[in-house]
Amino acid sequence: MADVQEVVLSEREKQCLRWIEQGKSSWAIGVILNVSENTVNFHVKNAMRKLERTSRTQCVVKARRLGLI
Repeated sequence: MADVQEVVLSEREKQCLRWIEQGKSSWAIGVILNVSENTVNFHVKNAMRKLERTSRTQCVVKARRLGLI
């Protein structure tokens, strides 16, 4: 399991997770951040991989618990 010291999220990954926490879709986050939906999904998938989670919700919960967002 990844330790908090091992997990480093990029600023964009953190932004995406914060918006997911607010209930936004990838499309809506893309509009807010002025990037494509695919770019949002890329950052979210990277965060999910780093946090060893298989869903967006699980990823947000773990990031919040670790104090990353």
